[in-house]
Amino acid sequence: MPRDRQDVALLWDMLQAARQIADFTAGTTLPEYSGNDMLQAAVERKLEIIGEAARAVSEDFRTAHPAIPWRGIISQRHFIAHEYGEIRQEKLFAVATIRIPELIALLAPLVPPETAG
Repeated sequence: MPRDRQDVALLWDMLQAARQIADFTAGTTLPEYSGNDMLQAAVERKLEIIGEAARAVSEDFRTAHPAIPWRGIISQRHFIAHEYGEIRQEKLFAVATIRIPELIALLAPLVPPETAG
């Protein structure tokens, strides 16, 4: 697969996972989130997918789109995967409800409509 097509496929993966997080947490409060282990696990998994896909996006593409916090996204994935005992769910809830909508807004224009269908 050509590099640009691979980048678009990875962006699509990121966008889909971000939209799923937004759907999972829509209308949810922090106390509800904190009391729902399944929801927490789902959000963590989707954040891992976003981070893994971001890590695989080409350096050229990442450099061309500095508004996307690539380093933070990738670091968060590593933290979730390797420091899982230290996860603070209130921080992940803030990521899910504040940062994920911002990420969706940044990614959506980069994914061609025919890819998203």
